[in-house]
Amino acid sequence: MATVRIRKHEAVPQTGSYEVCFGDGRPSVYFYWHDIAGRRLGPDRLTGAEALEKAQGTRESGV
Repeated sequence: MATVRIRKHEAVPQTGSYEVCFGDGRPSVYFYWHDIAGRRLGPDRLTGAEALEKAQGTRESGV
């Protein structure tokens, strides 16, 4: 079974992404988040907790 890792990217405080990396060569999946509501410019932006939950669900399902 291939290794699946989650990497947190946070260059700016309270803003970043979680990257789900697949060890079998599939492209990574990203979940972008902002913990300051005014920075959430699109409907795909989540809070940090929501993004981590989605990343963990993706890792567990292997999708």
